[in-house]
Amino acid sequence: MERPTNWVTLSPGALGRRLVVASALIALLCVCAWQPGGGQNASAAGPAARPLEPRYLPAVPAPPPVAAALFDLAEPGIDPLRVSAAIDPRTGLREDVLSRGEVAAVEAPALRVTLTRGGEPGAVPTLFVLMARRAASGPALAVIKTGSRDHIRTKFGVVETLEITFGGPVPRTCLGFVSREVGFRLDGWLCAPLGQPPRAYALACTLDALSLLDLADPETTAAFSAAAPATRTCPVMKVAAVSGPIATAGKRSRNKK
Repeated sequence: MERPTNWVTLSPGALGRRLVVASALIALLCVCAWQPGGGQNASAAGPAARPLEPRYLPAVPAPPPVAAALFDLAEPGIDPLRVSAAIDPRTGLREDVLSRGEVAAVEAPALRVTLTRGGEPGAVPTLFVLMARRAASGPALAVIKTGSRDHIRTKFGVVETLEITFGGPVPRTCLGFVSREVGFRLDGWLCAPLGQPPRAYALACTLDALSLLDLADPETTAAFSAAAPATRTCPVMKVAAVSGPIATAGKRSRNKK
């Protein structure tokens, strides 16, 4: 049998050397494949084998607090005034709230006035809807009954009024109001002490006594300052007048003894 012309005859020594080189190459490939960083399989499994690095999301900055304006009432009273400011999440409008007393304390007058700046998106709420929202979101009250509607004239123009009754252990009838003739809105309620029916002229005097100083809003500040109170006689309640009958009663009691 004749051998092919390209047949190469290897000596036993050369064949042995080639086998050794091939074995060493196979061993080297096996070692590289076993290491985590070597070979194609290792590169595919490497990222999954490495521990996941924690990702820190940037903290979302909290909205800056709303600075309360100098919302004041030039009308004396036994209870102190409370003033706060916030952004209504439903409308995005700023609201300054001035309050005095509590609706649940029927022995003392109660007042709540909310100053809203800017136009409310959507339909303008009625006075009843506005009072129901304020009662639920503020002092957690509920309007259980409404009475007569009327209008009073103040330094902010004509103000709409509505007699409302709040539910509770002792229901209390107050006078709700809203102004719609200026570039801002004033709404809230006034409750007379000792369960007495609210008087319209008392509410008019209270609204005329409101003042505002906000350097960030000169337009609204000027509107409060430029508004002229209506011509009326407003009663002035002094602390001496409140404490006088009590002292007199005590004196009569001592004289009787």
